[in-house]
Amino acid sequence: MMFEDELHELTRQHLRRQLKTVDSATEPVITLDGKPVIQLASNNYLGLANHTVVESAAIEAIRHYGVGSGASRLISGNQTPHQELETTLAQFKTTEAALTFGSGYSANTGIIPTLVGPQDCIVADRLCHASLIDGCRISQASLRVFHHNDTTHLKQLLEKRAGTQKTLIITEGVFSMDGDLAPLPELVRLANEFQATLLLDDAHGTGVMGQNGRGCIEHFGIDPNELVQIGTLSKALGTIGGYVVGSRTLIDYLMNTSRSFIYTTAPPPSMVAAAQAAINIVQSDSDRRTQLWHNREHLYQGLKGIGFQLTTTQSPILPIILNDPKRAVEISARLLEYGIYVPAIRPPTVPKGTSRLRVTVTSEHTSAHIETALRAFETVKKELDLKNKTE
Repeated sequence: MMFEDELHELTRQHLRRQLKTVDSATEPVITLDGKPVIQLASNNYLGLANHTVVESAAIEAIRHYGVGSGASRLISGNQTPHQELETTLAQFKTTEAALTFGSGYSANTGIIPTLVGPQDCIVADRLCHASLIDGCRISQASLRVFHHNDTTHLKQLLEKRAGTQKTLIITEGVFSMDGDLAPLPELVRLANEFQATLLLDDAHGTGVMGQNGRGCIEHFGIDPNELVQIGTLSKALGTIGGYVVGSRTLIDYLMNTSRSFIYTTAPPPSMVAAAQAAINIVQSDSDRRTQLWHNREHLYQGLKGIGFQLTTTQSPILPIILNDPKRAVEISARLLEYGIYVPAIRPPTVPKGTSRLRVTVTSEHTSAHIETALRAFETVKKELDLKNKTE
């Protein structure tokens, strides 16, 4: 076993990760390793993980159904909350039907191999999430990668494929590590031109993008029938699970063929009921989304004003590009000393040479939280700049 040597090498490259203990709810201020700090690392964009209505829905479901669901839904686990959530999801996403999974990861690794196989072709954005890439590998389809958001390169790859191949184009809606949006209108046009299927992972768009929070297709005004949408219940919806929405025929097909749906115990009814409550709040309470975007602009402009280099983000994900993993770890640790928690994101999560701080903001942060964070960022930047000048 060479694990010690490999861990030493990760440490040498500043790529070794460690778990930090959080002894509190995922709120704007958390207790991290026993210390209260402002949290700028959560995907709980609308604060729904802590909403009393969502909590009550989960508690009531536990009282009625117990903690576990018992088995795979095709065996004995198809409880009423699962059916109700899928009806709500389909209505929310304006599609005919929906299917839920235990996690977004299991949805991605289970859905892609049912849509394409070894004789088919996948063309995926370079920055697609690891779960999407793993789903592509499991499918054994021919995988080609186009430059991030580069539709010209995508078209070139589509033109080179075998004309008889079934083709799947894969993209995220909001890219989780860069915070920018996919050019969905052009992707839809190319999918139609080349008779391909477009698969959109809208994990970070659902609840956040669009006038009603329906995600990136609402933001761009795209007909949901022109693509397949997948996503998670664990970001803006504040719970856990994955989903796919589309035609009733598609959902019935996936229910009968997707291995990660068929061969796993159904999600607990408490989380399913909580997710449905969260969707209802997203649809009825637009103030949370308004506040989220207000906070996003406050923090974004503040970081830019201090002089940090951000990506071309169009979302509440605000990555500060630092390139060097050692520098990313150093700044993250220094910010923590000032009571601000922002993780250092390094390879393999992001490409080599693009290490960063991944800052995220929620609707529940106050102006005081954001101003405190900005003062810490400015202080740390000045300290490290002064240190660099003396080296």
